[in-house]
Amino acid sequence: MRHEDLPAVLAIEVRAYDFPWTEGIFRDCFKAGYALWVLAGDEAGVVGYGVLSVAAGEAHILNLCVAPEQQGEGHGRRILNRLIDLARWHRAERVFLEVRPSNATAIALYHRAGFCEIGQRPNYYPAKGGREDAVVMARELALEGLFGEG
Repeated sequence: MRHEDLPAVLAIEVRAYDFPWTEGIFRDCFKAGYALWVLAGDEAGVVGYGVLSVAAGEAHILNLCVAPEQQGEGHGRRILNRLIDLARWHRAERVFLEVRPSNATAIALYHRAGFCEIGQRPNYYPAKGGREDAVVMARELALEGLFGEG
């Protein structure tokens, strides 16, 4: 992701979420040195994006989103796989993420990608009429054979 991609990313963010990230949050992710990636279609422009932080042997998927009109076409899987590959490249031993329990489609995607539910964060997300818990998921990364080791 480049700074020039932010208008397209923000346009997707506000269509996809009731409580979207702000431009300031994305800019802070750039400043923090997080991995920000976009998936661009041939004519569609940006169709999705992901944000990954890596520190102390752990990676955290902070945001993964596909434009609502492009969902169900495998774009989320492609972005997720790229973020996992980046975590491996940074030698992370595991990847974490939070997801709304109401987002059954995302939870299914994460399960198919090898993530397991490891806990909950009460009242984590803003929601209409209050707060919503988060399901915490994790995936252990196999480093064997990577970088010529093992």
